[in-house]
Amino acid sequence: DKTMSLRKDLSEMHEWITQAEEEYLERDFEYKTPDELQRAVEELKRAKEEAMQKEVKVKLITDSVNNFIAKAPPAAHEALEKELSDLITSYQRLCSRLNGKCKTLEEVWACWHELLSYLDAENKWLNEIELKLKATENIQGGAEEISESLDSLERLMRHPEDNRNQIRELAQTLTDGGILDELINEKLEKFNTRWEELHQEAVRRQKSLEQSIQSAQETDKTLRLIQESLTVTDKQLTAYISDRVDAAQVPQEAQ
Repeated sequence: DKTMSLRKDLSEMHEWITQAEEEYLERDFEYKTPDELQRAVEELKRAKEEAMQKEVKVKLITDSVNNFIAKAPPAAHEALEKELSDLITSYQRLCSRLNGKCKTLEEVWACWHELLSYLDAENKWLNEIELKLKATENIQGGAEEISESLDSLERLMRHPEDNRNQIRELAQTLTDGGILDELINEKLEKFNTRWEELHQEAVRRQKSLEQSIQSAQETDKTLRLIQESLTVTDKQLTAYISDRVDAAQVPQEAQ
């Protein structure tokens, strides 16, 4: 009777291990949405905790078998010892595999959130570029004001490539594993399109502002020369008036 009872306990534990393996480790999983991925992480955490709680049951079975073997005749030892050894091996393998898969999925979940964080940071930078481009669209003023706007735009454009590289690498890691691939590809296409468009527009605006500065400098130079010429003429005329010189007596340009 005791042997039958022990074998029943061993068999039930083996069945639970097999069921856990089929449910959490043998199935093909697909994660197409963040919700699916999050549910899988939570499910595996629960499975890992449940397996760890079964350690008490495995220890009780082990103690019961060992106590029985200590008192039973040698003929009953071998089969039970093998069954117990198989159970302990299967249980330890299950715990190891659940821990490994749980850790992997938690890393995947963290990777997804890291990707979102980098995308958010880059999109905020693109928003700043967009606002700066609007602000410099019809800029008025002299060479100095335009030059300040150009410097401001160029400072924004010196944004490091690190974040974009991280986005590329994180996305590649996830999509290589078939995780959230459609969603990530969609987000990346939208981000890269916007990045390229704003980057090209910013380069065009830089050239335009550089030309505007050159034009404003030429205008300033022309105005300065005109001002200098007018000053000279004003002095000449003032001198003529002071000397009561008649217009017919002075050079043509003074007239």
